[in-house]
Amino acid sequence: MRLAARGLRLLGAVVLGTVTALLDLAFVLVALPFAGRSGVQAAARRLAVLEIRRLGLDLVLQGRPDGGELRYLAARAPVGVLGGLVVILLGYGAGVAVVLTWSWGRGLPVDGMLPSLPLVAYFSLAGTVLLFLDLSGLVGVDAVERWLAVRMLAPDPTEALRRRITELTESRAGVLAAVDSERRRIERDLHDGLQQRLVALSMLAGRARRGRTELLEQVHEQAQQALAELREVAWRVYPSALDSLGLADALAGVAERAGIPVKVTCELSARPVAAVETAAYFVVSEAVTNADKHSQATLITVEVGEHDTMVIVRVEDDGVGGADAASTGLSGLARRVAALDGRFTVTSPYGGPTTIVAELPCG
Repeated sequence: MRLAARGLRLLGAVVLGTVTALLDLAFVLVALPFAGRSGVQAAARRLAVLEIRRLGLDLVLQGRPDGGELRYLAARAPVGVLGGLVVILLGYGAGVAVVLTWSWGRGLPVDGMLPSLPLVAYFSLAGTVLLFLDLSGLVGVDAVERWLAVRMLAPDPTEALRRRITELTESRAGVLAAVDSERRRIERDLHDGLQQRLVALSMLAGRARRGRTELLEQVHEQAQQALAELREVAWRVYPSALDSLGLADALAGVAERAGIPVKVTCELSARPVAAVETAAYFVVSEAVTNADKHSQATLITVEVGEHDTMVIVRVEDDGVGGADAASTGLSGLARRVAALDGRFTVTSPYGGPTTIVAELPCG
């Protein structure tokens, strides 16, 4: 069943490729005298992108000023036409098979020929061979189309390596910036929160020593609040439960500390590597904190699952939306995810909902 579905998809892709090949050929013939114009190059690029999507290739066009997309469209046109001829031959063979089966099954002649054992054997063998050739032709046309797209549209290996080096350099700089930003936030939390509370605690303790025993209750309360803030800062630096209990329990802790209801679903077949697990935790923690402070949400939904070799972290709230992806917290998360070659997206239209998705490679 699965093989038949793949065959139908291949047939559909080749048929569609025949239609687009004729359109591409017409475009090339009209646009060739104006090949140097930016509008023509942009149109050729859009057509090439459509062909890449039809073939299901993972290619990103960078915009080639040398007219590479136009040359690709011209090169693939005859391949697409060839695919059309193969499809026509396949359709003709199927039609002949239907006519023979329908007529001979009722004892009627076809072109004056009545069914006999030699004729049935001959047409069966010929049909099998032609079917094999047609199917091979479909696979071959698809393979040639893919080869042409990769050969003519994929970036030069040297350029791809240069771009990868640039990405790694930017990623490294982003990680350093995220670390510095996190350090500044921890320092601010210690200075503006815990340090002030400890100063007040010290003053209360001094007054209590001078005979104000009624202040001991306030001293105890301030000490408890200082301890809670110290634990919160320590969790922001690194949650110890992540090592001892795992991601699911650490996220449950995030849900418990949140000021609004948080529904957590964590379904992983195996424990991710430490870097991925840590990144997933901080994505959820920061997203929940932001939603708690700014979104006016009544419910936050956290889903952690797997897809192929990726850990998918999705956080959605039912708040008012309008989250700024360039804010310090979210941009820091984006850099943290990018450092692992992951993808980070924020969707937050005004009126909500806000959805944050992080895709982290785990294999």
